[in-house]
Parts: sequence; C-alpha cells; structure tokens
Amino acid sequence: MTDGPGAPPSFAVIVVSFGSSGLLRRNLAAIDLSAEAAVVVVDCFSDAAERERVRALARERGWEAVLLDDNAGFGGGMNAGAARAIERGARVLVAINPDASIDPRSLSALVAAADADPMLLASPRIVSSTGEPWFAGADLYLDDGVTRGAAARERFPGAARREWATGACFAISTELWERLGGFDEEFFLYWEDIDLSQRALGLGARLELVEAAVATHDAGGTHAAAPGARAKSELYYYWNIRNRLLFAVKHLDADGVRRWQRSAPRVALGVVLRGGRRQLLTTAGPWRAYVRGLRDGRRIVGERAA
Repeated sequence: MTDGPGAPPSFAVIVVSFGSSGLLRRNLAAIDLSAEAAVVVVDCFSDAAERERVRALARERGWEAVLLDDNAGFGGGMNAGAARAIERGARVLVAINPDASIDPRSLSALVAAADADPMLLASPRIVSSTGEPWFAGADLYLDDGVTRGAAARERFPGAARREWATGACFAISTELWERLGGFDEEFFLYWEDIDLSQRALGLGARLELVEAAVATHDAGGTHAAAPGARAKSELYYYWNIRNRLLFAVKHLDADGVRRWQRSAPRVALGVVLRGGRRQLLTTAGPWRAYVRGLRDGRRIVGERAA
C-alpha cells in the first residue's frame, strides 16, 4: 500500500527502513530538498508501532510512504521504492541509507551527474560522522572475493579486480535502473550493491565517484549490534558470508567458484573480525553467523553446480 501526494519529480530520494524511524527523523528529515524532488520511504514491516511512526513521519514531512507487508530486505525495498518513484515520473533515483545524510549541494551534484549520463552509476564520497573516510571507491578482488577500498590498489598491483559502488548512497538514471531490472532480491541484504555494479559494468555503464558530492554515514546506524558499537549484528555477518558465495555462482566460472570456496573460511573470519575480537569472547552470535553463512553459501554452490 502507499500513502502520500503525487507531484511529478525530476528525481526521487529513496530510503528503505526497517525499524529506523528514529534515523529517518534525524537524517532524512534534515535533507533540504528542492520542489523537483520526491522522497519515497519504504517501510519493511517490523511491528505495528514502528509502522505507525513511519506513517506519521511521512505525513508530517510530505514524503511518499510505501508500506510493505513484510521485510523484503534492502534490495526488495529499493525495488519497491524505485517502482513508485518511476511511476511518479522521476528521471533519476537517489538511494540513501537511513543512517546517512547528504547536503543539498552534494545531492545536486550527484543527481546532475546521473542525469547527464544515463549510463552512469554515480557515488558520493562518504565520510563518517567524525569525518573519517568511509567510502571513496571500492574493488572486488576476483582471486578470492575480498573487498577493499580503492586506496588499497597500490598495495595489490596487477591483481584482477572489479569496481563496485556502495548501496549506502548512489544515483542512477531510471533508464539504467530499468535496464538492470533493479536489485537482485535473492541477496536480501549485502552484496546486492556489488552484484548491481557488476551487472551495470556488463551493460557498458560506468561507475564514478563524484568528488563534489559528500555524504555522511552514521557508524552507529543500521547494522551495529548496539548504537556506537564496533560489533556488527549477527545478520550482518551471516548475509555477508552467505552472499559472497551466491555472488560467485552468479558471476564466476567454475574455477573462480572453486577458488572462492577454498578461501571462504578465511574470508568469512575476516568479515566477523570487522566487529573486533572482544565480541568473540562475549557472545555466540558471530560464531553462529560464521557457521550458518558458510553452510548456506556452500549449499547454494552445491545446488547451482548440480
């Protein structure tokens, strides 16, 4: 179901929320948007009280609310929001996480880049709330499926790699979005942005970091185990570990899939250690996600290879 007004926008800002009404009020409501923009908030159902908070906030701010009956994940939520924005006539789609914000000048630069080149997937530089770099381009290394920031390229000269753009904030023309068919909802959470990037490159599109655009990412946002904590949620670990192998079977040849399977335990441990070592002594969640993610990822490989 949808709530909200319907004026034709030139671009739309789309946010997927799951229990994130507080972040929406703090971050999205602070973005000063022009009359040419629409805001589409997709609420993946978490509970009735949260649903009402999102509905009320959308009415208060004049946002369009797309209210899903269940949790469709990030990819499914973005697809639903993009479909509504396209119905309203948006030429450019801007995705931004609930735990991120962007100033009007940066938003304009991002939209202008995607509007000028319909075969461009445009990203801002993203910094943390303390100003530390969070995203300035990223690469997927094809030998073992490790992801690293663009700053690591000098340390790995000659390595086979492909660029990818984070789903935390990006702009894309509706033309390119529709050619891609949006996000692959099989990923549910994490790696869907890497998959989208690879499919975009396969169509001849370009990925570009728009230097004039800067977004801020709240490190205590949607996937931390607790606000401000370094440790991530069990879901973060699980879907990152599982979806790495799902990506492999969708994009690599048989030799590549075997390489990624061999390196899976090591890479999965690296994912878990993003939350630090202390968590491993205090909770079973990271270990549970490690085991389940590897198990389900290998099951996918086995099923697809059969």
